Amino acid sequence: MRRPPGPGRVATSLADLSRRGENSVSTTRTSRAHLIGGALALSLALSACGGGATAASAPAPAAPSASAQAGVSAEHNEADIRFAQMMIPHHRQAVAMAGMAVERAETPDVKLLAEQIQAAQDPEIEQLSGFLQAWGADVPAEDDMSAMPGMSGMDHSGMGDVSGMMTPEQMNELQSAGGPAFDRMFLEMMIAHHEGAVRDSEREVAEGVNPQAKELAQQIISAQNAEIAQMRQMLQAG
Repeated sequence: MRRPPGPGRVATSLADLSRRGENSVSTTRTSRAHLIGGALALSLALSACGGGATAASAPAPAAPSASAQAGVSAEHNEADIRFAQMMIPHHRQAVAMAGMAVERAETPDVKLLAEQIQAAQDPEIEQLSGFLQAWGADVPAEDDMSAMPGMSGMDHSGMGDVSGMMTPEQMNELQSAGGPAFDRMFLEMMIAHHEGAVRDSEREVAEGVNPQAKELAQQIISAQNAEIAQMRQMLQAG
């Protein structure tokens, strides 16, 4: 039969248990501290990474588009104003005619030419509008196009001096044509249209004073003379 432990051994056991408890609590506290510290470090790292990713992926604020009138020379005369005011509706009609050809032309070369006309003259309309805005002159209204199909009842009296513009009847005739007849009619009309633009541009070169308007006029002369030659070749080939 085992003897019960004496008072000395009981005290020793209790002291051992106390030390073990303290060590356990200390270990637990240390583990918790390590866990908290690790979690905090991980949180800070993720936050830093997330902030960097956000900065990298966030789109930069879009810079405001430069106005078409920015940097336009203030020097101008009546010839410059006339050139811009007449050429805008002239170009708009050319773009409208080209739009018909893109949709309805039978010959791939005619479609390609029409796309080329659109790509060249749309930006020139914006540039010409910027000239007029910079000079404090009126920009022709969008619907002031003289010869758009279905607009024959509108007042286009102010457009009578625009060289080469098609009449509403001619535009409606082009709209009604189809097949090879459309291609031929488009080419013939666009040749006349381009010739008018060249004449107006030559007048600007001779009489205008604004260097940017004169430069644009010279560009129109060169580009549209080249397209006139191209269209004449297409007519001969057809």
